[in-house]
Amino acid sequence: MLISATPEVDAATLAAAPRLKAIIEVSGSFPATIDYAACAARGVEVLSCAPSFKYSVAEMTLAMMLAGGRGLVAEHEAFRKGQENWLADDYETDFTLYGQTVGFVGYGSIAREIHRLIRPFAPKVVAYDPWLPDEVAREAGVELRTLNEVMAAGRVTIVAATPTSENKGMIGAAELAAMPKGALLVLISRAHLVDFGALVAELQSGRIRAAVDVFPSEPVAANDPVHHLDDAILSPHRAAAVPGGRHPIGRMIVEDLTSMLEGRTERQLQVAKAQHAEMQAGVGDAKSVGMMAQNRA
Repeated sequence: MLISATPEVDAATLAAAPRLKAIIEVSGSFPATIDYAACAARGVEVLSCAPSFKYSVAEMTLAMMLAGGRGLVAEHEAFRKGQENWLADDYETDFTLYGQTVGFVGYGSIAREIHRLIRPFAPKVVAYDPWLPDEVAREAGVELRTLNEVMAAGRVTIVAATPTSENKGMIGAAELAAMPKGALLVLISRAHLVDFGALVAELQSGRIRAAVDVFPSEPVAANDPVHHLDDAILSPHRAAAVPGGRHPIGRMIVEDLTSMLEGRTERQLQVAKAQHAEMQAGVGDAKSVGMMAQNRA
């Protein structure tokens, strides 16, 4: 058994470890450092702890949606400076979550938990997810659309897809420009999926808002312009950083190891499918393949 944040396993590694039965990564995504085809051929399971983050990350996303939509952080800072806006409605930026259209880029385990939490607000939910079966979307009450359509439809758009070498910067200037004025982008997955320079430019213009928990380089440099953004809620990668937030990782690992030892096939962790061999080789649509891992959960 190999448990690692960034496991590096190729055919040579497998040959040197004939008794290896499973590889478990504990950072939340399927890295390109694993030869998935070789693992599949050898019968070595590859598992990701991604599902264990869904509760704490979904909770953080809901907090960001509410704070961003109601302008809580901006009004808090104004209050501290003696510039509070008593009983003021900010029609251009503030909004209620009730009845809004909420878009998801990627509709995997985290997105589904977020959707469960926001159901009391009666939102209309749309998603870009080429790997989500139509029947699953219908059962979940989700309308599948193209990426640009999702970006243009939502008052809130949540980036929750799994990052890979194939989807870097999939949300660029054109996709951000499609967002309605005053819309909120919640970046809760990896910054890898967004052209951060384009996002900073949009936020500097004041046309949209964002709530961001992940950044291209962490810690963020002291001279980075992101520190001076007025229309952003910024969090230093803390979505799962709460007492008990990471405990499900250990629980799921123990449950799956027990299941393996007892010869059972059910798994709590996310199982890498054979298609990951394609993902590693760069085969298939660059944007859709990038979401394969999470949406199979």
